[in-house]
Amino acid sequence: MNIRQIWHYFGQGAIYYPQLAKQMGGVTAAILYQTLWQWTSQTGTVQCSLTQLTNATGLSEQEQVMARELLTARSLLSYNVVSNNPTVWSFELYFEPLEALLSQETTPATPATPSKQQPQSDPYFPPRRQPISVSVTPDYRFSGPWESQEQLEAFQNALLAYAKQQGHPNPSAWVFKIIDSISKGIKSPFWDEFIAGKPLGESQKVQQEWEIEPGVPYPAFESERIQYYVHKGEPLETAVAKARAELRDPVKAKDLWDGFLRKCDRLADEALEAKKMGVQQPYLPPSFQEQRTVTKESVMEKLSQVQSDTSLLEQESPPEETLSETDSKTNDDSTSEIPSLEHLQTLYDSPMTKSWVEQQIAQHPEWGYQIVDGKVVDQYPF
Repeated sequence: MNIRQIWHYFGQGAIYYPQLAKQMGGVTAAILYQTLWQWTSQTGTVQCSLTQLTNATGLSEQEQVMARELLTARSLLSYNVVSNNPTVWSFELYFEPLEALLSQETTPATPATPSKQQPQSDPYFPPRRQPISVSVTPDYRFSGPWESQEQLEAFQNALLAYAKQQGHPNPSAWVFKIIDSISKGIKSPFWDEFIAGKPLGESQKVQQEWEIEPGVPYPAFESERIQYYVHKGEPLETAVAKARAELRDPVKAKDLWDGFLRKCDRLADEALEAKKMGVQQPYLPPSFQEQRTVTKESVMEKLSQVQSDTSLLEQESPPEETLSETDSKTNDDSTSEIPSLEHLQTLYDSPMTKSWVEQQIAQHPEWGYQIVDGKVVDQYPF
């Protein structure tokens, strides 16, 4: 086959402008911006999926992420996920910043003044190196929509608390980036939420179809993914972590949700058939049953109950100082206070009270009990 004919198998080709790549931070950003530019409407917006962009540009999802960050940093692009369809993204292009960047590129450079001829250097006394001068703003201050320094500090504290809650590796650097971008004129939803008195990040949450609230999937859906990894041999903690990581990915979670709905539909058909045949309670997988939520409060309540039971057992065993006094005062009525075999056997079976039962039987031979092969028996059964 002729090498010149092989290009026909690749379909329609695409080009990009190197001048755009210089101003937008790289080739990937230029390709993405140019493709969206060709698709955009008169309002400067376009809706498409990441798969469509990959087919049109050849950029992978990771390359698209880097390109979006470069364009957003230059105020050339804004984007978000369409709420009613998480596989579709909405992009908005801004042309005024692009005109400003291109005008900087096309501005003719100031002709350099001819440098004076340097005198011939002395081989024994080399010329002194010129100091490097850097222009520094003497008093740099953030200027933004805040009305006072106190309001700016309150906004900083709110951002810092939010960054720590979200687990940012460097919260202070993230706060500086947000405030610096606002001071440069970039709109931030965090400031709008702060002024409105709303929790930071509240307006940016999107509730997906498989969630009962933003970030919280349906319990049966989550339990189904956890059981999937448990059946593959993963420990429970690892299975929970993997399942929740999947459900935080909107693209992957959407595919898993479609499969889960098909499974639910099949189970519902089987249950209806079983009811027609007379089965009162058709079988459903454990993930469809009511799930008990484990919280810190429920765990602490159980631990406190265990502690209280232990303290009660300790109170049941009388102090050694009072044993002799009690025995001397109740010798005549000792038969009425002898514990039953069942009660002693129950306490002996517990590791926490086993040694106490052995001690009591040794101290009270009048009870007529002894321990034989791990059982509390009566020495005088007749």
